[in-house]
Amino acid sequence: MRDSASGAISERSPLAGGSGASARTGLLEALLAELPDELARQVFTHASWSERRGASYTRLAFLGDSVLALAVTTHLYPRLEADRFGAGRLTKIRAQAVSGHSCRAVAERLRLAQRLQAAAPAQVSTGAAEALRTERVLASVIEAVIGACYLHAGYRRTAEAVVEAFAPEIDEALEHPVDFKSALQETLAQRGEAVRYEVTSESGPPHDRTFAVAAIVDGETIGAGDGRSKKRAEQHAARQALERLQER
Repeated sequence: MRDSASGAISERSPLAGGSGASARTGLLEALLAELPDELARQVFTHASWSERRGASYTRLAFLGDSVLALAVTTHLYPRLEADRFGAGRLTKIRAQAVSGHSCRAVAERLRLAQRLQAAAPAQVSTGAAEALRTERVLASVIEAVIGACYLHAGYRRTAEAVVEAFAPEIDEALEHPVDFKSALQETLAQRGEAVRYEVTSESGPPHDRTFAVAAIVDGETIGAGDGRSKKRAEQHAARQALERLQER
């Protein structure tokens, strides 16, 4: 339950992380350990390492993205009062909880970058191996893990593991909701400026498109981001723009 005065989540809340800031990834780690060799190998295969795109983690990530969104939505929906949490607010909370930034945090707690690097072919350069630590790659790998677990263990066990693993991110989205586009717009309005977003590139097959977006102010690109939807890419670009404005 939420404390009516502070809006904070109480320790008894089913949304609470239970162990504070400490991450709980035990269930997802257990499911990952259960994966058959073929699925596990696919989870940790980058598209550039295989002649067949279907042998990499991209298809699993496409599936896992949907499972992740459904698991978090199903967890949130009955626990938040309808009169205070309409569809728009729920959408923003979910978007933050399952954002690329959140996915990367969970992936790091599971040490997925190290597992991916360990699976890399011998000919992969050090620089290419370091690129495996980017938010885009790690977000895709955690989604691939979720997709593989869903195929192997079914929705119920996978959803339970996902909610446990993302509990800190869900709590953060509830206690400190962030809409980077709105925050950037407000910051720029105080300076008499405005931002526009421009799609700079699209890549990937039709079922797994990635959009790159630039946040532009007075003709200058002050932020860039990518994502599987234009809205997600715009949020990433807005976040980078805010960070750069704070540095100036």
